Amino acid sequence: MMIFGYMRFRPGWRLKAILPVAIVLLAGLGVFELATLELETHQRFQVLAVAAGGALAICAVLLVALAFLVQRPLMELSRKIEAVRNGDLDSRVAFSGRDDDVGGLGRDFNEMVRQLRESRDELQRVHQTQMSRAEHLATLGELAAGLAHEVRNPLAGIAGAVDILGRELPPSSPSRGIVREVQKEVRRIQTILNELLDYARPKPFDIRPADLNATIDHTVQLARQQIASRPIDVRFAPADLPLVAHDPLQIQRLVLNLVLNAFQAIDGDGLVELELGSENGFAWVSVRDTGRGIPAEQLPSIFRPFFTTKRHGTGLGLSLSRRIVEQHGGSIEVRSSVGKGTKFVVRLPLAPIDARADRSAERWPKSKS
Repeated sequence: MMIFGYMRFRPGWRLKAILPVAIVLLAGLGVFELATLELETHQRFQVLAVAAGGALAICAVLLVALAFLVQRPLMELSRKIEAVRNGDLDSRVAFSGRDDDVGGLGRDFNEMVRQLRESRDELQRVHQTQMSRAEHLATLGELAAGLAHEVRNPLAGIAGAVDILGRELPPSSPSRGIVREVQKEVRRIQTILNELLDYARPKPFDIRPADLNATIDHTVQLARQQIASRPIDVRFAPADLPLVAHDPLQIQRLVLNLVLNAFQAIDGDGLVELELGSENGFAWVSVRDTGRGIPAEQLPSIFRPFFTTKRHGTGLGLSLSRRIVEQHGGSIEVRSSVGKGTKFVVRLPLAPIDARADRSAERWPKSKS
């Protein structure tokens, strides 16, 4: 039993192509019949039969021509599209040599497939290069971590021995200055080793909802102790924020590194401003200084491991900072102008980590200058 309901009629391309021609021919037959009213009935029937036969012949020829000129290329194009969908990027249509619109469609299809093939090959090449580089860096990281661990233990013994020698020297001995320099260099080596170990073997993060204002305020207090004798003004502008999911110790480390970098970029007196805010689901922390600034050609490299412009820098501070931000699901960016200073902006998601998993990706907002 057939139940007739709402049915959407979708005519095929043949009907769409032949229907206008058929309507015109039928209209012509009607006009032709009116023109033959004066003829006898049998004569009119003969004339109309011949005209109708001609109309049917025209429609048949048109259908054959359309099948050859349009249907076959469309069927071939459909097969090739399916092949491309299945990963065959060597597919080409044969009708691209035709000098008409259908041939132009074929040429466009072949060109599109060629570009897709080149893009795929380039992506595979880049992927292989990145994988090889990642394996190389991983190996270097393991070697560096092992070496740093082996060096740190005897270095601790050297530091202890130097401290004992320093205490045994007379107060008026000129060697005390040398001992202090040795102690300073030992501490510097220990700092480099610790940063290298942190980079090669990062510790697990304790990300939880916490007061970001308190985290940054504590960092500012630590930073001010570093420049008690320098004419640098450190200002902090808190903001009314909800609890932000972050690891307070890691964020303190990140921001303190940015502030200390700002101190080192300032010659003489200067200003370091820290500001908090929120926008589009992200909390942001900005650190701006009035220091020397960073040349434009160096900006793309400052987050690269072991790249540094400092005389005694390790080149790991900003690389570790970026890793900390990425572990929080945030971003870090920098804007700088030589002679005018530098501004870093760190963005952290306001939403908890588990809630962020269901959110669609969105572009991180720019902070206000």
